[in-house]
Amino acid sequence: MPLGLRFCRNCGFRLGEGSAEYTKTERFENGRPVNLADNGTASSQQPFATAYGISGGPMVPGAGRQVAKRAKKMSGMTWMFIGLLIFFLSAAAFTAIVTPIRRAVAPQISAPPPPPRAYVGVSSFEDGEGGVTFDNVEPPGGPADKAELVGGDVITSFDGQVVHDDDEMTALVQRTPIGKVVDVIYIRDGEPKTTKLTTVSKEDFDRLAKDFRNRPEGRGLFGFDDDDTERVPIPGTKIFGVKVNDISQSRPADLAGVKEGDIIIEFDGTPIRTPEELSSRVIRAIPYSTVDVVLMRGAEKLTIPVKMGKQ
Repeated sequence: MPLGLRFCRNCGFRLGEGSAEYTKTERFENGRPVNLADNGTASSQQPFATAYGISGGPMVPGAGRQVAKRAKKMSGMTWMFIGLLIFFLSAAAFTAIVTPIRRAVAPQISAPPPPPRAYVGVSSFEDGEGGVTFDNVEPPGGPADKAELVGGDVITSFDGQVVHDDDEMTALVQRTPIGKVVDVIYIRDGEPKTTKLTTVSKEDFDRLAKDFRNRPEGRGLFGFDDDDTERVPIPGTKIFGVKVNDISQSRPADLAGVKEGDIIIEFDGTPIRTPEELSSRVIRAIPYSTVDVVLMRGAEKLTIPVKMGKQ
């Protein structure tokens, strides 16, 4: 080592190089440091004092530069922490981007749709005495119509199952396959009867209703106010009929001799037990055809032929 070189105690740089700007320095003579005072002269108090750098070791030329480089370097744990942070942030960003896309393109999994419901061709079920009843059959040519059921009948058994209320009946119909022939036990005028009914699909039900609405013959006209009718019992029997209270003048019923207060019990061969069934049978009658109307006038039973009009 050249004689007379001086180095900064704190940073290790030779004076005049790097960042060494301190006045307190070390002089090396014969390879040993000589402590200098602030003015650069040898100190008599510590003639052979050893200089220590910031790391605690003996000061040697360039030692401060190496320490500064090591201080700038980050430890392995720090790098590991930064790496984990970057990983989790990347994973979160990836999830935020991919999840909506996956939801958009993934097929929606849902419960299988219920099986198609069967239809029997009546207005609606309601609780009746000993079973369930309904107001009228519809549409013409539907299952109930072909089974010769009419409004006011009380169904007590359907497909071998006893029926107690409308909820039970609805559940039975829903479980019945489309196109199945079922046995129906019902009560009409106090007497039990049996028939067979074949269920249909909603498409067939709607088609029958549409065909009737669009039939070229049109709808029949009787000539009475169907809002002014009532279901009444026939004295001395178990039969119910429909009392007509308002007959339109100069219309088919009036021209044929039907009177206000008459109780209709049969229309064109079909038993009439509810006002809804009477209205349904009137409109399905072929216009200008003649139908027989059986009625009670007081205690007298009459059959009156009526030439239908057209609505």
